Amino acid sequence: MTDITTVKQRFGIIGTSELLDRALEVALRVAPTDLTVLVTGESGVGKESFPQVIHAYSARKHNKYIAVNCAAIPEGTIDSELFGHEKGAFTGAVEARKGYFEEADGGTIFLDEVAELPLSTQARLLRVLQSGEFIRVGSSKVQKTNVRVVAATNVHLQQAILDGRFREDLFYRLATVPIAVPALRERKRDIPLLFRKFAADVAVQYRMPAIVLDDSARELLMNYYWRGNIRQLKNVAEQISAIEPVRTISAEVLAKYLPEVHTSHPATMRGSGGATNDFTNERELLYKLLFDMRAEIGDLKRMVAELMQRAGGQSVEPQRDVKALLPSVMPRYEAPVEEGFAETEEVEEEPRERTKADVQREQILRALRRNNGRRKEAAAELFMSERTLYRKIKELGIEE
Repeated sequence: MTDITTVKQRFGIIGTSELLDRALEVALRVAPTDLTVLVTGESGVGKESFPQVIHAYSARKHNKYIAVNCAAIPEGTIDSELFGHEKGAFTGAVEARKGYFEEADGGTIFLDEVAELPLSTQARLLRVLQSGEFIRVGSSKVQKTNVRVVAATNVHLQQAILDGRFREDLFYRLATVPIAVPALRERKRDIPLLFRKFAADVAVQYRMPAIVLDDSARELLMNYYWRGNIRQLKNVAEQISAIEPVRTISAEVLAKYLPEVHTSHPATMRGSGGATNDFTNERELLYKLLFDMRAEIGDLKRMVAELMQRAGGQSVEPQRDVKALLPSVMPRYEAPVEEGFAETEEVEEEPRERTKADVQREQILRALRRNNGRRKEAAAELFMSERTLYRKIKELGIEE
């Protein structure tokens, strides 16, 4: 049995957590077989390292290893990318092309974010797993492939099955051997080690002294929720290294780089090693909207205070300060009364109650505006995949 320490050194895996060691041990034990493996865990925990370990310690290690991000491929072309197509199969198919399953024959294929596959593609994938057979798009010829499949997801697949978004038979084919990668908050002792590694990398790359944490900062670092896991931790280490002039970081300085989170409402819902679902994404949108509203209310309070100072310190009733000051800065608009018509009493319409769809639409539009329409960055800000964001845009009728 290969030593786990050797594996960590080879693949740059940092940590001494028992949960991490257990996941690596399962990966090493299953590597010599051809069983399919399903790697689960929250976004940013480092799931992509485990397929590489499995391939490197398998009999297929001298053949191809192909990693495919299922969420990054448009739904209309995913079948062609995975299984290939014939010349003339669709507009733009000027020549025949091999798919990833054909290219990886004899090797390993890693399907990242496998839960984002359309149901029709899931049926094709199930056939490959059952019989090793596939058909190119635009062809009727059955072809064979000998591929070891390792899949990964941050979605709670059992919930996706109940929602009709994932095939139950495919789930049991993929999860022959499940590997659950722990979240960063489940391996607290590893957090300072990872932070020190990221800070040292930045120092070497940009030829600057490495930052170090004092005891208070280390305590804060270990007890923070880390919604974005290792990816977020690396981002924080790089920001502080680049911005802070002082190389010893206190808890007060570190806190400026840690966004407020509510640990009672995690970013992911864990089940059988899985993570996010649509319910969680919708809840995240609501939380983000509330945070934005709180910031806007704070800005409004500051504006009112400035206006009161300009008015010469005039005392205004707290309950009516905004209404009392608005006429001085915003002229009231009065609609002209057409000749021959008597002025009627103005009737105020009751405001329409905001629905959950309204809140989601507003938050998505905010994220798109902040990122200049770039869906990938907007999806990351909203803690969802790009494909889920695209589906939400269509569902909510958002015009970008």
